[in-house]
Amino acid sequence: MIRFSYRVLDAQRAAMLNDKSLEPVLVDPQSGVSLVIPSLEKVGKLRQSSTPVEGRSYWMGFSNKGRSVKKGDHVTVVIGQFRAEGLIVD
Repeated sequence: MIRFSYRVLDAQRAAMLNDKSLEPVLVDPQSGVSLVIPSLEKVGKLRQSSTPVEGRSYWMGFSNKGRSVKKGDHVTVVIGQFRAEGLIVD
């Protein structure tokens, strides 16, 4: 699993990050892999989807089966029109 965490500074602009209809993807251009958020039978999607509140932190977990994305890799998280590029996996 790779956890993507973020803190909301502007609730209106952050609304798309928690939108259930948008499917987040974590892309590793170096390995050519796109990771998705798994859906567990009893838990559902491993992401928070409540209305964002300024000052709060949120997270989502991407499945990294086979460990194709490794510590130190530079990745991009895409959620609808939102793109966070150049993130380093820790």
